[in-house]
Amino acid sequence: MRPFNKFIWETHGIHAGTEQDHVKHGIDRLEDVVDKAIEHNHPSITFIIHSPRLTNFRYTAERETDIKFIRGNRSYLNYPKRIANLREKYAGKINIKYGVELEWMGSGLGLEWSRSKIFQAEEADFVIGSVHFAPEGLPYDGTVEEAQELLKLRGSLEAYWEGYFDEMIEMIEGFGEMIQIIGHIDLPKLNVDVPEVLENFETSDHPLANKFRTLLEIIADRNLSLDVNMAGKVKGCGVYPTQAILRRAHKLQIPVCLGTDLHHVRYYGENFEESLAYIYEAGYQQYVSYSKLIPEKRTVFDDHDLKVKYTILNKGIELLNQRLNSVNRNIIPEFSFGGKFIDFLDIYKNATGMGSYNAIRIRKNEKSITVSNQIPKIENEKVKGLFSEHRDQPGVLSSIFNSLASEGINVETARLKSNNDGTAVAFLTITGEKEHIDNAMDFIKGTDQDIFLNISYQENTTLPNYYREGVYLYEMDGVQLYLPLSDQVILTKHNNQPGVLLILLSALASKNINIVDLRLGNWHKYGYSALAVEGDPREIKGLLNKLGPQYFEATLVQFHSM
Repeated sequence: MRPFNKFIWETHGIHAGTEQDHVKHGIDRLEDVVDKAIEHNHPSITFIIHSPRLTNFRYTAERETDIKFIRGNRSYLNYPKRIANLREKYAGKINIKYGVELEWMGSGLGLEWSRSKIFQAEEADFVIGSVHFAPEGLPYDGTVEEAQELLKLRGSLEAYWEGYFDEMIEMIEGFGEMIQIIGHIDLPKLNVDVPEVLENFETSDHPLANKFRTLLEIIADRNLSLDVNMAGKVKGCGVYPTQAILRRAHKLQIPVCLGTDLHHVRYYGENFEESLAYIYEAGYQQYVSYSKLIPEKRTVFDDHDLKVKYTILNKGIELLNQRLNSVNRNIIPEFSFGGKFIDFLDIYKNATGMGSYNAIRIRKNEKSITVSNQIPKIENEKVKGLFSEHRDQPGVLSSIFNSLASEGINVETARLKSNNDGTAVAFLTITGEKEHIDNAMDFIKGTDQDIFLNISYQENTTLPNYYREGVYLYEMDGVQLYLPLSDQVILTKHNNQPGVLLILLSALASKNINIVDLRLGNWHKYGYSALAVEGDPREIKGLLNKLGPQYFEATLVQFHSM
């Protein structure tokens, strides 16, 4: 069997400390653990923090102090700034992710309290929903004495667990889109026994077993991920969740996340391989991590070629999900695999094959993305169109499209390539009378003669090679584009008529946004564009919101996955 990775992309990872609090929790000096990750040559590290709790949900250590305080409140508010400072300090050395463990404290005031805290996590990569406290104010993961007190209040072991599952279901319903992951689903086993009916939940007809099966089905239906948490192993009660639960989750196609739930620097890196072996035993060959709430697929195996394939898959998932609103991002997409990606059919049982077509296609909500790292074949057929060699600076394409639109000439397809020497070349296929094309070129030369080194209309000529190594957007909604992906890509769907693309290009030029690569395509009345751009993402997003009704879709895709 192939060896497992020695590194995991965590979600429930390293708990950021509570800093000045009277009762400490987590790691205050985050730099210490980042330095340790860099020493291990790890590509990424993940922090997490508890959201503050209502004052009647406190652990014994908090109640026994002479000072009344909300543990973690100040550190939680400062958390995004701490992460931003870390990212700046360690830029280029390691990828730093962060998430929030959102505390469930009931559907009344507790829910409103949690909603008020989620704003501090607006830029977080993921949110885990967790139940730590019972409505009675007693913790499930506190002391044995507290657990026994709750057990006495509830009257039986089955009632103890049933209450926990009721709170889990209520949490999923209450938090809704705020969470992506369900934390430590069998947490109560830390301090109390697991009832026999729950150990045999797959075959038992007991109401508790049925409720737990329902809980798992709700998680599957909501496309939430399950936290596989190694802290249970460290604490002596076994990994959260058990193998039986994990096997059932696999049958339900529930994705899993991995985490060590780390609270001390000295334990960093422990149980990485063990967590991969644990989920593989239950049938999983992959798990998920998150960037900006978008799931990323990760292989359990230490296989370079397979990791490359997963990188391409994740790029495609990001492209598609960022075209959708937050509700539709949670819908499981349909996959098709071809060529060297055909092995994914063994993992994605409902996927379809594409024969020797060396690409990955991802579809949902009548939108699709096709990606590959195969360099597109050079097209040797003869073409006719507008060729331009010009200075590589903002506003150049806007100048070309401006003159073409003024003569009623529509641009059907376009390709742009930076020469990385201050110049760029472009080729545009256009429709229009030759007289109008000549007029447009004269206007371009007369208006911006200092920008254009050469511009001409050519017929029966060979298209230059615009391709290089990289991951390519092959198609958008089945329309061929062949754009090599960069850090920021604009995708649009718009009316295919003269002047429409000019709106976008003029908007970008107005904010000095440079276009480093461009592809256009069309399908009947619809035009499609894919642009690699450089500039402030906030300004770009602001411009895309103002393009008008001719644009059915205009999205800035920023890549966060690795």
